Amino acid sequence: MTAPAETADRPHRPTSPVTFFLLALAAGAGAGNLYYTQPLLPLIAPDIGLDESIGSLVVTLGQIGYILGLLLVVPLGDIVENRRLIASILILAAAGLLLAFFAPTAPLFLAAALMFGVGSVVAQVAVPFAAHLAAPEERGRRVGSVVSGLMTGILLARPVASMIAHWFGWHAVFGLAAAVMLVLAVGLRLTLPERHPHTRTGYFALVGSLPGLWRATPVLRRRAAYQAAMFATFILFWTAVPLLLTGAPFRLDQQGLALFALAGAASVVISPVAGRIADRGWSRAGTVGAFVLAIGGFLATLWGAQVESLGILVAGAVVLDLAVTANLVLGQRALFMLAPELRARLNGLYIAVFFFGGAFGSAIASPLFESHGWPAVTAAALVMLIAAFLYFLTERRGL
Repeated sequence: MTAPAETADRPHRPTSPVTFFLLALAAGAGAGNLYYTQPLLPLIAPDIGLDESIGSLVVTLGQIGYILGLLLVVPLGDIVENRRLIASILILAAAGLLLAFFAPTAPLFLAAALMFGVGSVVAQVAVPFAAHLAAPEERGRRVGSVVSGLMTGILLARPVASMIAHWFGWHAVFGLAAAVMLVLAVGLRLTLPERHPHTRTGYFALVGSLPGLWRATPVLRRRAAYQAAMFATFILFWTAVPLLLTGAPFRLDQQGLALFALAGAASVVISPVAGRIADRGWSRAGTVGAFVLAIGGFLATLWGAQVESLGILVAGAVVLDLAVTANLVLGQRALFMLAPELRARLNGLYIAVFFFGGAFGSAIASPLFESHGWPAVTAAALVMLIAAFLYFLTERRGL
């Protein structure tokens, strides 16, 4: 696939850095909505009358809502005026978060989780919009800055939720998040330029085009496969590491886990760097580097667990997160250099596919750790990363 001329698809004036900052903020805050519930389950479940044995339904329904949003809402970015679409998704997220804030029963809270899960896809509309606003020669850097916001939201959501709940209760987390969504909806509606996509396809034809788009775009299939392995190991690590850190010899409490997660957030600095690497035409070398970092980072965590060093574990976590974030930017930049009228759908498919990788990583984390400890977690991560890297080595240059 080749990219057509982009002059008709780009704004006539240079875009202010403030606009990219607001898009990054929306991406981070929107993505964070998916992760607030994870550390709060022991507090939420008793309050809403949800049995602890099925408490993870709160997280699961949020993830299901997110996948539905990726497949059914994100493609609208190719046919609906983007500024209005972003504001509408933020308002939907705010409505779901407010329902969670007030929900007195489990069914209402679960419905809220599904709703704000769908609304969390604002990040995946903001990233293609940033690609549209940026000139081709700076697209990787601008996309990287918005992805930095997205990854910051993912990494900070758990510790921030834990801290707020510790001081003000779990309801405050959702009330504050709803307020942030509403403020961003107004702010972005007022500051973003209009973007009317040129695609005239109807909605059902648009969604129906996704399977054909997947088959016709080898770059999408490959980049989704690479990132699925990366994201699976990322989620595997962050799901299993609390089990390691709360047990002997580390015995961290919730505040200690929050600080550990904050240390991992240092990895967001890599996104603009990865974007610049891609802009210079070094995506292949960058991808090799991302795989090497991911493998090395997980090996470092194994060493840290064996020598009982919290510092080595933190270093391994940061290196792993650097690799996953860099590879995400490299993949999105490659996709956004294709036809502008396909960006929303390409991005939705890309995220949806590697999100299934993340679901797999979370599903195997607890069983692996409980059965054979951190060596089993590391072995599973290495198998996925090495398999994806070997697949990458079969890629033809110029694909």
